[in-house]
Amino acid sequence: MSREHRAAARLAATQALYQMDVAGKGLNEILAEFETYWIGREIEGDLYIPAEIEFFRDILTGVLNDQRAIDVDIDETLNDGWPLRRVEAVMRAVLRAGSHELRKRKDIPPRVIIKEYVDVAAAFLATDEVGMINAVLDKLARKARPDDF
Repeated sequence: MSREHRAAARLAATQALYQMDVAGKGLNEILAEFETYWIGREIEGDLYIPAEIEFFRDILTGVLNDQRAIDVDIDETLNDGWPLRRVEAVMRAVLRAGSHELRKRKDIPPRVIIKEYVDVAAAFLATDEVGMINAVLDKLARKARPDDF
């Protein structure tokens, strides 16, 4: 699959993680919903690019399987007094997905992962929040993969 399909998978995974967080939906329900109704479909006039489904599933299951460790890493990286639970839900989803990839997808350069999730964040968040996503993911990358810097 192309970079475009991976980018679409990251966007869909972030949206799915957000839905799971906010609506309390489970993994099977989210997978069915996204793979049937969202990915590669036209919704409200917007065409969703086909995503690399296995990559989408890898991000979701990876975040869920390691969420406790991911959240601890993010909490330690955020500024003191600003725990992950106080961060807005879209930001939490972006940070969790990005952290998962930085920790587990050694086949993808960390700078690519950071840039892709900054792009995802820019679709939903204000400039200062996007800057915070960039800074946090950069710190997480340097911790998880110091040899790449």
